[in-house]
Amino acid sequence: MSELPPKTSVRRWLVTTNHKDVGILYTVTALFFLIMGGMLALLIRLQMWEPGAQVLSGIAYNEAVTTHGLIMVFWFLSPFGFGFANYFVPLQIGADDLAFPRLNALSYWMFSLSGILMGISYFQGGTLSTGWTMYAPLNVPMYTPSLGSTGAILALAMFVIGITASTVNFLTTIHHSRAEGMGLMDMPLFTWSMLATVYMMLFAFAALLAVALILLSDRILGSIYFSATEGGALLWGHLFWFFGHPEVYIVFFPALGVMLELFQSFSGNRLVGRKWVIIAICLISIQSFLVWTHHMFLTTINLEVKTLMMATSIGISLPFDLVVFSLIYTLIKGRIRFTTPFLFAFGALLLFILGGITGVFLGAIVLDYEFRGTYWVVAHFHYVMFGGATALFGGIYYWFPKMTGKMYDEFLGKVHFVVFFIGFNAVYFSMFLAWETPRRVFDYDPAFQSMHRFGTIGAFVLGLSFFIMFYNFAKSYVSGPDAPDNPWEYTRTAEWAVPSPPPLENWGGRPSYASGKLEFVSEALTTPDDDHDGPAAATDGGHGEGHGEDHIESYPYWDKHASHASIWPFALSLATGIFFFGLSGVASSFDVTTAETLAGTGITVSNPVYPIFTAIGLVGLIWTAVKWGLEDFYAPPMEIAERWPFEGVEKVKLGMWFFLASDVIVFGAFISAAVFIRVAAGWYTWEPLTDSLPGLINTFVLLTSSFTVILALVYARRKSRAGLIANLVATMLLGLTFLSIKLWEWHHEIYDVGVTLTQNSHGDPVQATIYYVTTGLHGIHVVIGLLIAGFLLVRAWNGAYQEDSRPVEYFGLYWHFVDIVWVILFPLFYLF
Repeated sequence: MSELPPKTSVRRWLVTTNHKDVGILYTVTALFFLIMGGMLALLIRLQMWEPGAQVLSGIAYNEAVTTHGLIMVFWFLSPFGFGFANYFVPLQIGADDLAFPRLNALSYWMFSLSGILMGISYFQGGTLSTGWTMYAPLNVPMYTPSLGSTGAILALAMFVIGITASTVNFLTTIHHSRAEGMGLMDMPLFTWSMLATVYMMLFAFAALLAVALILLSDRILGSIYFSATEGGALLWGHLFWFFGHPEVYIVFFPALGVMLELFQSFSGNRLVGRKWVIIAICLISIQSFLVWTHHMFLTTINLEVKTLMMATSIGISLPFDLVVFSLIYTLIKGRIRFTTPFLFAFGALLLFILGGITGVFLGAIVLDYEFRGTYWVVAHFHYVMFGGATALFGGIYYWFPKMTGKMYDEFLGKVHFVVFFIGFNAVYFSMFLAWETPRRVFDYDPAFQSMHRFGTIGAFVLGLSFFIMFYNFAKSYVSGPDAPDNPWEYTRTAEWAVPSPPPLENWGGRPSYASGKLEFVSEALTTPDDDHDGPAAATDGGHGEGHGEDHIESYPYWDKHASHASIWPFALSLATGIFFFGLSGVASSFDVTTAETLAGTGITVSNPVYPIFTAIGLVGLIWTAVKWGLEDFYAPPMEIAERWPFEGVEKVKLGMWFFLASDVIVFGAFISAAVFIRVAAGWYTWEPLTDSLPGLINTFVLLTSSFTVILALVYARRKSRAGLIANLVATMLLGLTFLSIKLWEWHHEIYDVGVTLTQNSHGDPVQATIYYVTTGLHGIHVVIGLLIAGFLLVRAWNGAYQEDSRPVEYFGLYWHFVDIVWVILFPLFYLF
């Protein structure tokens, strides 16, 4: 399937991989979750009308607070910005589409179906009730035993998987598909903000995935990471906030990019200090990973570390000051046009300044002792996260004409802004005035009742403002005037140089900035046989020439038309959702009777529903993944493009590098957890649980398998079918040998030595948990590698990879990474 059905067809939206369609899907779905999260917020505010339980019971209130936070942070704010990124980043950099269109569709369906899983969790005995930060030990089954709690965490894990796919996609696109002449420093500021965002996401969300997997191990398998007395609760804080503080900027940066674009467009002035703003964005992105423990000032972390983190927390405000002053000076030097998009962007700046100032208080240790756990934090958080994201509403007004081909009602847009701004400040500034109210608690001092009632009224006014927006857009889409290609007087980005809405493949000719301005070059698509002699077009900053790269010239099937449709992203996401739904109830569906031998162990299925869903989902995952791999889907790289600093690197290889960088953080988090808990327990009080010999043998087995993978690639490049098949078979046999030794080792430890997931005859039970879970995660990676190798083997048997050996190389990168991880795990668990 490669041709798209018409937009009026439901099938179009199930199969589309076009970046503009996916951007619309992201935007519409994110707005749906805004409504969902907003309704929960109104329930919370109704509960706060008077002290004590009024509308909701205690547990229902905690569930509403938790899911409101999770939905707004994960399912609204970030996806809303990514809707614009999907639609406009390729247009702004002169690309035909994102680098991996099917991966883009997969990320959307993972996002949307994970949101459905979150909703379903309410009907599984109640959802998570820990607060959106999910602090340990509240997040373990002892305190949140419902299946819905596990389901909510699985929904979050599924969301992160989709985010990882999107992150890899955007990084590869921006680095591999910029139009000729567009250097990194030449990119539009919205694209720059998204580049910084996805770099932060690559590492931050990998840490979140790791901590979610550890928590799911505690909830499904029964491990004891976060209930361990050896620092388990503190471990959650470190891992979560290593993600959590960068997430603030992950949410804010897309809004900042919109703000930067709108300030230029509606002041008629180029951004003052543009280069320094880009540098500031990069500094903030790096610093965001160095401030996480200011969320943990109330814990037992020593004062020296707290003081260091206080300095870094306050220091991160300095590059933000530069950005704010740049925006202000841009307005001073310009001629402002008070359109609806600008009003929202300017309002976002005002709200963010207040949020930033109040956040500096929380960066100081002494003040944080007073404010932490109060409504001061709630107000600050909303002024930063939701206040900054106000610019995104300006973005949807700004780009609505481009996305729909219709103009919105300017008067209604301004009414929306006024009602929104009044309602926003009524609900959230009142929280500053009633700051002594304890957060996440509905019982408070009656002296603050008037402020809470004022805030509740403000919340309903804020909610009303969005009905104005929805009415405006619906009316304008149906009967609004047609939009010109560029309805704004001053714009600086390429999306305004194409029709509204843009055509399917974006450009009538090849976009080029080689002359210093945007031009469209009309030329036939060249093929590997065409002559590329002649001087390359000049670019700024000594960037790649864009001609004659071997990985482009050797790309197969240049005579084919790019594909735009595939059902398999949706099918694979649906299978994942079914699998995760099944996993949410697996732990409660089996009764296990332990014995001294494996043969004597009994398993009784008490509820077959969840195991059936798990099995169906797993089979569906494997089947859809195979169909994905076999699909004739064509997404060629741009033949002429700027690729600095990755010239000469094929796009799939570059994407694999980014994926592996993310996986490094996942394993790094697991290894860091092992080291952290061992240090808390006393490093030298632990001895290796198992003999070193099985681990040593497995090390040699995996290293040998890396050698056979290299030989497989060599033979594939030599077009030796027999050599390729033989070495793929050898790799699989070695992988199976590794798993066999590992299973024997586990059997020996469980039934001969008595070391189980929660019992350790040698010492601390958590040591056994760490050993089984960490080596088990590595074993899952080996199993995935074997499945891929099996797929490659069948394809090679049928004659594949003789002309194009790159899939074997990509598999080799993954397999070498898995082997390197084992080389690190071996001394950690077998020698020390």
